[in-house]
Amino acid sequence: MESEIFGFAFDALYRRPLWLLGITPESSGVVVVGGLVRVRFGPWKVETELSNIEKTAITGPYSAAKAIGVRISAADRGLTFGTNVSEGLCLSFQRPVRGGEPAGLIRHPALTVTVADPQSLAERLDRTSGTKPCRSRGE
Repeated sequence: MESEIFGFAFDALYRRPLWLLGITPESSGVVVVGGLVRVRFGPWKVETELSNIEKTAITGPYSAAKAIGVRISAADRGLTFGTNVSEGLCLSFQRPVRGGEPAGLIRHPALTVTVADPQSLAERLDRTSGTKPCRSRGE
């Protein structure tokens, strides 16, 4: 089974605070394998079937207060795993996923990941999940 790994883009300014949370380049990444996408962000994990991905959107730039670390949006319960403020990829789900808190009580309709190459991840997910890309940065 072929897998592809997409690493997070760690901004040097935020490496130490993220390290204190157990979030490092070695403990973080997005893996697409078989019919699944698995995201690890230090101790946090999200896993879902590729068929659950409704659309992808390249987003950013962000404010550090809203993007660095693990963030849950009060507005829509969207989850962010952030390591930089430049750009990332938002995955919207057909069925909300768990992953922002240990008990799994909160389900997230979307997940933003600040990977080093959001365009390549979007293309891989769009190709393997059959979604229609939704580019939000002027594309």
